[in-house]
Amino acid sequence: MSTTPSSSENFAQAGALRDALARYAQQWPDEAGVAHEFAAFLDSAQTVFERIHLIGHFTASSWLVDRSGTRVLLTHHRKLERWLQLGGHADGDRELSRVALREAEEESGLPGLRVEPEMFDLDRHWIPERGDVPGHWHYDVRYVVHAEAGEDYVVSEESHALAWRPVSAILADPASDESMLRMARKWVSRAAHAS
Repeated sequence: MSTTPSSSENFAQAGALRDALARYAQQWPDEAGVAHEFAAFLDSAQTVFERIHLIGHFTASSWLVDRSGTRVLLTHHRKLERWLQLGGHADGDRELSRVALREAEEESGLPGLRVEPEMFDLDRHWIPERGDVPGHWHYDVRYVVHAEAGEDYVVSEESHALAWRPVSAILADPASDESMLRMARKWVSRAAHAS
């Protein structure tokens, strides 16, 4: 039995992603242009979920929060030499929330993680040339992932280090990456509306 999705499954998954991008654009009107750009990229080729699509490809990341919702787990990425959210390549998987969860599990070693199904953030960023891989775009779809079973992480070979960092510290740090600041602001705003 083949585990490769059929063309009808691929079409359905692309449709679900397109619908999720439309919902994102409605929820975050200031980012509607970004959502439309992601939708156009989705429709540009069948290979946008694979690294072989050299101009760029979809990736997925997790805004991995602790049980209190006040800290996020960040990785010091070996290749990029920066503190970032956990995430990685789709490698053909068109269900990006599943990719975000898988990457969070692999990179943190945390058991019992739970991913929220709706998109939390979108970010297109340039990845510089490295070795024989040309520079390319990452169309990164971010999801909230909750650490529910524990917070004792294990550093993987992809990271120099992992650290739980207060969301407030990300907001207060002038050196924070703009996309990290955007996610921190969204998270704080969401928490304020929930209370």
